[in-house]
Amino acid sequence: MGDVLAGFHAVWEFESDSVLIRYERGIRTPKLFQALGERRIPLSAVEGLTLSPGRRGTVVLRLLPRAGADPLMEAAAGQLKEGSDPYRLVLPAERETLAEYYADELKCLLTESGPADGHLVTAPEAPLSFKAYDGKASFDGTAVQFRWSWTGASSAKWKAGDQSFPVTQLSGVEWRSPEVFEGHLRLVRRSAESAAVQPDQDPATVVFGLGYGPVHESLPFAAAVLAAVRTRGPVPGVPAPSRRDPADIAERIRHLGELHQAGLVTDEEFSSKKAELLAEL
Repeated sequence: MGDVLAGFHAVWEFESDSVLIRYERGIRTPKLFQALGERRIPLSAVEGLTLSPGRRGTVVLRLLPRAGADPLMEAAAGQLKEGSDPYRLVLPAERETLAEYYADELKCLLTESGPADGHLVTAPEAPLSFKAYDGKASFDGTAVQFRWSWTGASSAKWKAGDQSFPVTQLSGVEWRSPEVFEGHLRLVRRSAESAAVQPDQDPATVVFGLGYGPVHESLPFAAAVLAAVRTRGPVPGVPAPSRRDPADIAERIRHLGELHQAGLVTDEEFSSKKAELLAEL
C-alpha cells in the first residue's frame, strides 16, 4: 500500500506485509509510546482490525494482534489502559472516511488468525533496566540481575543476596502493572515454585511502588525478557559467579549487621551469610 495515516500520538505507514508504527514524542504522548519509539507489526501477527467512534469527536482504528504474536502484549496480559494501547490509532472524526478506506484495504491483506506459534513482533532491545521499590532490575539479553535496595528490600531478600537469572533457567515472566495494588515483576523459574510466595519475600521478584517501576520502563523490560525466554532453551551447567566489588561486599555486610542487631537475622544466619559474602571476594 505504501501510504501513511497520521493520528494523535502516532503515524501508521501501510506496507504490503506490515504496518510500521512511529510514535510521536511530546508532553501529551503516553510515556509507553515514547519508550517504544517505532514498531513494525507484520500482517501475519494481525488477525483483524476495528474502526469505532472515539471520545470528543474522534474515531479509533485498532489492529487486533493474534494471541502470542507480540511479547509486549503477552507480558501486559490485558492490563494496559485504553490510552496506552500501542495498537490504537486515534484520528479526528473528519478522517473517518479515510480510515475506512485503509481498514478495508488492510482487511484484504490479512490471512492469519488464532494463536501464533511464536513471537512475530520484535521485542524491545536489551540492555534494559529500571528501578523498582525494593531494588534495581537489569537485563543484558542473556540474564536478569536484581540488585536489592537497602531501604526497600525485605530481610528475606537481603538474606538471599543479589540475584542473577540466566534466561535459560526461566520459563516465563509475570508482570503486574505498577498502576494497581501489589504491582510487581516476577521471574518464573523452570525448577522452582514461587507463585505462592509473597512478592516482597520472593528473591525472583521485584516489587513496584508509587513512582517505581512505571509501565513505560517495566513493561518493555518484561517483554524483552519474555521474548528471550521463548527464544532460548535450557542448557546444562551454571555460569561461574563473577568477582564482586569489595566496597559493595563491605556495604552488604554492614547492612546485614544492622539486620542482626535489630533481631531480624539470627546469629547462625548472620555468620552463614557473612561467610558467603566474604567468599565472593
